[in-house]
Amino acid sequence: MTETQPKTNSVISMLLSQTPDIPAGAHVMTATIELPPGDSGTPPHRHSGPVFGYMVEGEMIYELEGEPERVVKAGEAFWEPGGDVIHYQAANSLADAWSRFVVVMICAPGQDMLTFVSPEELAERADRRAPRPAAQN
Repeated sequence: MTETQPKTNSVISMLLSQTPDIPAGAHVMTATIELPPGDSGTPPHRHSGPVFGYMVEGEMIYELEGEPERVVKAGEAFWEPGGDVIHYQAANSLADAWSRFVVVMICAPGQDMLTFVSPEELAERADRRAPRPAAQN
């Protein structure tokens, strides 16, 4: 027996595909983040589980430990594995416009979704951060 697919005009565009480690008992949060013009975003932190995001409007400077910073523009997706990886930046790169993105965060059981990284730990792990652009050295 062959199933008939309903007719639709919907368009699905794959933005990102990952295979994260999701522990049993994890919970999921979805949030919008809105950054005013030039905002530096949340200070260095880490997430207990993977985070998936989609840039709705504007641009942000995005930087994870071990990766060079990059600009994520409206219409692009991004992700981070969570766990021990430091999330250095999610800053609005625009001086004259708001930037907005949606995130889906998977929180490890019994852990906080976000923890800030101390200045001491940042110093201890400085060798894990990708080289900074010359203008910021």
